[in-house]
Amino acid sequence: QVQLVESGGGLVQAGGSLRLSCVASGSTFSIGAFGWYRQVPGKQRELVAVLSSSGAIKYADSVKGRFTISRENAKNTVFLQMNTLEPEDTAVYYCALRRTWGTSQSLADWRNVDYWGKGSLVTVTS
Repeated sequence: QVQLVESGGGLVQAGGSLRLSCVASGSTFSIGAFGWYRQVPGKQRELVAVLSSSGAIKYADSVKGRFTISRENAKNTVFLQMNTLEPEDTAVYYCALRRTWGTSQSLADWRNVDYWGKGSLVTVTS
């Protein structure tokens, strides 16, 4: 089992920045994809950004150029630096871990995630 604990959400004005962190603990011997999804009420959970242990990265088109995902392997921690935030970025952000990497289509499907954090609310006001 893997436990994921997020931190760093909050309230920010449009154009501002936030940084999310997620620490993984437990059976972290095999991590294929580690990163973030988000969800707004009434919509499906969607990919934001994930990275692999070898450094491959997948971003959603809507966040490219604004968000940066990074990882500190020694501490099993993944970060999401979110800049130039927009009201459309308002959502609950979930840390996610998969045992395997995958195709773009596979990574985009939240049903393929093996472990989830509890979520961290990000609210962007206009």
